[in-house]
Amino acid sequence: MPDTVYCTRVTATGGRHGSIRSDDGLLDLKLALPKTLGGKGDATNPEQLFAGGYAACFENALLHVSRKAGRRFADGDVKVVAEIGLNRNASDAFVLSAALAVTIAGVDQETAGQLVEGAHAICPYSNAIKGNVDVQIGVSVR
Repeated sequence: MPDTVYCTRVTATGGRHGSIRSDDGLLDLKLALPKTLGGKGDATNPEQLFAGGYAACFENALLHVSRKAGRRFADGDVKVVAEIGLNRNASDAFVLSAALAVTIAGVDQETAGQLVEGAHAICPYSNAIKGNVDVQIGVSVR
């Protein structure tokens, strides 16, 4: 097993109608079932948290790959939007789907595609769900 470079602990209580709290207290959130699933929708939910984590992690992986390729981007040059879907499969089990919309300024489409492909290869979220979650990635340049 590889060396752990970071580890965190978050405790959930009350499921989708409860809360989550990290051991250090920096994450302390109420959870709610989305309105579209019959809940109040007055708090965040696990899919939103996953989408935020995936988008941030993927963007960081993209910046890392870009630096290794000799390219530096300003904060506003790269944008990653993650969409996480909660779906049912043929067995009526819940499964996730993911879509990433990546926009990069200052490069051509081919270069952007290569950088995104490199990021997808090293992003821990991408690697964690590889083979288990359908991930669609769209790349655009501006």
